[in-house]
Amino acid sequence: MGLTSRKVLALAILLAVLLFVATVWLWPRLSRRTPRAVFGRVGLLFATQVALFAAVGLAANSSFLFYGSWADLFGRQQSLGAVVDHSAGGRHLTVMETRRAPVPGGTRPSVAGQIQKIVLGGPESGIDSSAYVYLPPEYFRPQFARRHFPAAVVLTGYPGIADNLIKGLNYPTTAWQLAKVGKTQPMVLVMLRPTVAPPRDTECVDIPGGPLTETFFARDLPGVISKTYRVGTGPRHWGIIGNSTGGYCALKIALHHPDRYAAGVGLSAYYKAAEDPTTGDLFQGRKALRNRADLMWSLDHLPQGRSSLLVTSSRSGEGNLRSTERFISKVRAPAHVSSIILDSGGHNFNTWRREIPSALEWLSGRLSAE
Repeated sequence: MGLTSRKVLALAILLAVLLFVATVWLWPRLSRRTPRAVFGRVGLLFATQVALFAAVGLAANSSFLFYGSWADLFGRQQSLGAVVDHSAGGRHLTVMETRRAPVPGGTRPSVAGQIQKIVLGGPESGIDSSAYVYLPPEYFRPQFARRHFPAAVVLTGYPGIADNLIKGLNYPTTAWQLAKVGKTQPMVLVMLRPTVAPPRDTECVDIPGGPLTETFFARDLPGVISKTYRVGTGPRHWGIIGNSTGGYCALKIALHHPDRYAAGVGLSAYYKAAEDPTTGDLFQGRKALRNRADLMWSLDHLPQGRSSLLVTSSRSGEGNLRSTERFISKVRAPAHVSSIILDSGGHNFNTWRREIPSALEWLSGRLSAE
C-alpha cells in the first residue's frame, strides 16, 4: 500500500487507538516497581507515542502531500535519469511511461484519457525536466484526429512533486469530470513542478549565469509540446495554472508573455519573487531584473498585454488577501482579471481542491481549439 493510501492512514489510526486502549487497560497490572513492569510501561508508552506520531504524520501528509511515496519519504530515487536527444527531429521530448487515468474506464484511453510521463528538454534554456502529460479521451477518438487541443501547464508549489497534481489535487480527474458534463472543453494538461533546476528555487526567472527558467516555461515548453502532441501553437491555445510558488509563476509567465499564454491562474499566489537561502542570488544585483520579478511593479510600469488573469484568496486563513486585492486594482485593459475569494481557507491542498474546478472552467473559457 502506498504512502498516500487511505488504508495506510486508517490502519495507523486504528493501531494508535488500540495501543492507547491497551495502555489504559494494562497500566494497573504494570504498576509494580519490578524491572519487568517498568520495561512494560516504557514499552507501551513508546509504542503509543510512535503510533500517534505516525497517524498524525500520515494525516498531515494526506492533506498536504509533502511526500508522494515511501521512496520519496526515505529519500530513495527509484527511476533512472533519461537521456534526451536534442537532435532527434527537433522534438526534445522522451516518453518514459504511460499510465491509466484515475477515472472510470481508465484502461481505455478513448474513455478515460491517458497520462504519459515525459522528459522535456528546452532547446533555448538548456533545461531538462520531467513532467506528466494528461491527454483527454477525445484525443484518442477518430472524429477528433485532426483537432489541435488547447493545453494548460499545471504547476506545483515549492518544492512540490508532480505526482501531487495527479493524486492530491486531482487535476486529471477534475478535468475529465468537467469535460464530461460540458463545463469545460477537452484540454491537454502538462503537469510539473516549477523547480526545474532542483534543489534550487528559481522563482521562474532567468538567472544571470544560471538556469533560464522563465525561458523554459515561456518558450521551450509550449514549443516542444506543440511539436509532439496535437496542441495549438498560438496564445489562445495555452494557459497556465499553479498554487503558491506555482501560482506566482503562472501569473508571472502569463503577464509577461501574452504572446505565448492567453491566461494564467494563481491559486494562493504571492506577487514578488522570494529571495531566501533556497533561491540564492536570483538577480546578481540587477535592479531591473528584481523589479520585473515584482508583479505589482510590472503592472505599474510595463505595458499590459491581452492577459486574462485569475487570482484566489480567502477572507480568513490566507495571508495574501490584501496583496491580492492590490493586484486586482492594478490590472488595466487590455488585460483582464477575475478572482475567487473564499470566506475561509488556508494555504493547503483542501483549499485548492475547492478552487480548481471553477479555475479550470474559467481557464477553458479563455482557450480555444482548432
